Amino acid sequence: MDINTKKLKKNAFRVTKERGKTAARIRVPGGHIESKHLRILQNIADKYGNGTLHITTRQGFEIPGIPMKYIPDVNKELQSIIEGLEINQVSPNSGYPASGTRNVSACIGNNVCPFANYNTTKFAKNLEKAIFPNDYHVKIALTGCPNDCIKARMQDFGIIGMTDPEYEAYRCIGCEVCVKNCKKKVTGALKFENYKVKRDSEKCIGCGECILKCPTSAWTRSNERYYKLVIMGRTGKKRPRIAKEFVTWIDEKSIIKIILNTYDYIEKYIDKDAPGGKEHIGYIVDRTGFQEFKKWALKDVELGEKAIVESNIYWE
Repeated sequence: MDINTKKLKKNAFRVTKERGKTAARIRVPGGHIESKHLRILQNIADKYGNGTLHITTRQGFEIPGIPMKYIPDVNKELQSIIEGLEINQVSPNSGYPASGTRNVSACIGNNVCPFANYNTTKFAKNLEKAIFPNDYHVKIALTGCPNDCIKARMQDFGIIGMTDPEYEAYRCIGCEVCVKNCKKKVTGALKFENYKVKRDSEKCIGCGECILKCPTSAWTRSNERYYKLVIMGRTGKKRPRIAKEFVTWIDEKSIIKIILNTYDYIEKYIDKDAPGGKEHIGYIVDRTGFQEFKKWALKDVELGEKAIVESNIYWE
C-alpha cells in the first residue's frame, strides 16, 4: 500500500512499528470529554484497532493497531466526537485537518478543584477555537493555580490562574490562619498589624489560598480573572528547560492575541530547511532572540493596567 506519510501525520494518524498499521490520535481540548464519546472510541478500537486505547500525555487518546486502509472509515466514525468537542474542521468526515499544534491540555479547573482560580476547560476550548487547525509545533497547557498540576512550565505557553484577593476587614476575626498559611506554604505576602491583615502586593502571587483558609470569608476572589503567562518551556533531546514568566496579571483576551501573534512570528522565522518542515518554537526564539519574539508577540495587544511585562528573559 502506497502511503504518503506527511499526509497521514497531518491527518492525526501515526506511523507505527507495525507495518501497514497506524494509530489514530484524538484531540480533547482541556482534557474533558462527555462519557458518551468514549463508547465511540471503544467501538473504533474494537472494530478497526487492536481493542486497546492509550491515554496520551497531552490528555488525548490514541487508538493503535488500525490497518491503514481503514483510515477513511475511522475518520467518519470520529466525526461525532469532533463535532461534540466543537473542533474546527475543514470538511466533514475527513478527520482532523492538522496535528502540528498539540492538543491544548488543562488541569481539572474550578469546576471541581477548590484551589483553581478559573474554568480551565472553558478557556482551553476558547483557545482551541482560536488556534486550530495549525501545522506549527506549539504546545499549550492551562493550570488553575500556581500549584501547576498540569506542568504548565514545561510548555511553549503555560497559563497559570491568578486572583487579586479582596479583603473585607470588618469580617476578619484576627485568627491569622491566612497569615500563617501564606508564610508557611506560599510567599509570606501577608502580615498581621493593628488587628488587621496587610497584603504585600509585590509578594502576592495570586494563588488565592488566603480565601480558602479564611473561616469568615473576609477574603474573596476578585471578579476580574488574571493569569500568569509563562513561555518557552520544553523537554526533548536538546537543552530542556523550564518556562519563564513573560506577562503577569494578564487577561484572557490578551493571551489569545499573543499566541495568535506568535503563529505569525513562526511563519516569518521558521527554518525552511527544518526536518519535516517542523521546528519547535523555543529554538526559533533562541535563534532570533527574545526581544524580536516580544515585538511580534505583543503587536496590537492592549494589556490591562495591572499587567507586568518582563523586560528580558534569560533561560538556563
